[in-house]
Amino acid sequence: MHVIVIGGGISGLAAAHRLLEGGARVTVLESSPRLGGKLYAGRIADAAVDLGAESMLARRPEGLDLARAAGLGDALQPPATGTAAVWTRGEVRPMPTGHVMGVPADPAVLAGIVSPDGLARAAEDAELPRTEVGEDVAVGEYVAARLGREVVDRLVEPLLGGVYAGDAYRISMRASVPALFEAARRERSLLDAVRGVQQRAAAGRPEQGGPVFMGIEGGMGRLPGAVADTCRAAGADIRTGAPVSELRRTGSGWTAVAAGRRLEADAVVLAVPAPAAARLLAGLSPAAAAELERIEYASMALVTMAFRRRDLARVPEGRGFLVPATDGRAIKASTFSTNKWRWNAAQDPGLFVLRTSLGRYGEEEVLDRDDADLVELSLGDLRTAIGLTARPVASTVTRWNGGLPQYPVGHLDRVARVRRDLAALPGLAVCGAAYDGVGIPACIASARTAAESVLHSGSRARPAAAPDAARE
Repeated sequence: MHVIVIGGGISGLAAAHRLLEGGARVTVLESSPRLGGKLYAGRIADAAVDLGAESMLARRPEGLDLARAAGLGDALQPPATGTAAVWTRGEVRPMPTGHVMGVPADPAVLAGIVSPDGLARAAEDAELPRTEVGEDVAVGEYVAARLGREVVDRLVEPLLGGVYAGDAYRISMRASVPALFEAARRERSLLDAVRGVQQRAAAGRPEQGGPVFMGIEGGMGRLPGAVADTCRAAGADIRTGAPVSELRRTGSGWTAVAAGRRLEADAVVLAVPAPAAARLLAGLSPAAAAELERIEYASMALVTMAFRRRDLARVPEGRGFLVPATDGRAIKASTFSTNKWRWNAAQDPGLFVLRTSLGRYGEEEVLDRDDADLVELSLGDLRTAIGLTARPVASTVTRWNGGLPQYPVGHLDRVARVRRDLAALPGLAVCGAAYDGVGIPACIASARTAAESVLHSGSRARPAAAPDAARE
């Protein structure tokens, strides 16, 4: 069975890896000159850095399992410090503990993050009548109804914004925080719902104390290359600079046209962003393509800067801080990479690397500025937040235009409709951040499900007509 995987990000590579495990012959087609998508390794001041995603959730197995399968098990490394903060109400304040995506079990943990009036409003949840969530509800809308807008604006929004670069008052609770959504359907009180989520999580992780996130020594950007190497060793044909301009159903198989060359296969996995998938599916499944076209994306930029420690009046502490949109700052977060990752600190003891992120859904005008302006905006906010007055010895700006899919209320129903419509096309599956979660483990899980779907379809289909490489 020959399968074409369209897209060479971590989803496409994970799909290829699973297909090869299942005995398929695989061709991966990536339009850009490099693999990895949002996992992007780079260098600054001769030090390795991540210019995209820098960590993955460790309490889901998919990312760790793939890293180990790709030979990176010994390179897995948790953050060196768990100390994070929120820059709000004029100060950088420690991140409170005992919450689920910013929603506390006890409002008292938010002291300092929200005002005394905000704490009093949150405590009213215990007496309020039930707030129905229905089939779905926006996280911000529901939490504000139970605990007040201040809890949303000062903590829930920056935490969700760090994942989706989105608006908490639009983001689906069912899609983004499913455990909390299900608990909210059962409990009258949101505080009780959070306590229930925490108790069930603790029961499911009797070991406790393990890291929440995990990185890779040398950067998360190493993962795509390692997976690609593993796939090539298993026989995969992986091509970059090969944009697919056309996808057709041909008899019981598929034809893709990439960089002017025609390839035939028994099945296809589409591991590309929703707009690209919509273009390729427009003539095959107009209904699915129309749904995919409606998926919106947010753009963002990462500003990575390197400083000489001797130039810093005071070395920043902790791993960084989040910034609520309500405070009107340019940056939405800053990560102190040298503090967060031991491997980063070990490269050059005289160097301090940090990065900022800018751009939120609906507030992306800042990204119209040139790179030098984004560096200066970041330095201005860092000066106000932590007293940083030094100039970087090197800086780089990485722009992720249309980089983060948005999950508004009803997103999961839209995804279900897409997959229902595509079920009429045997041997075709979709995966990636637009569907089942934007984190690395979620993308890998989505990819494995797509791969297993086409492997299953192939077990009932006729064999490929020819064994030559990609049947061009």
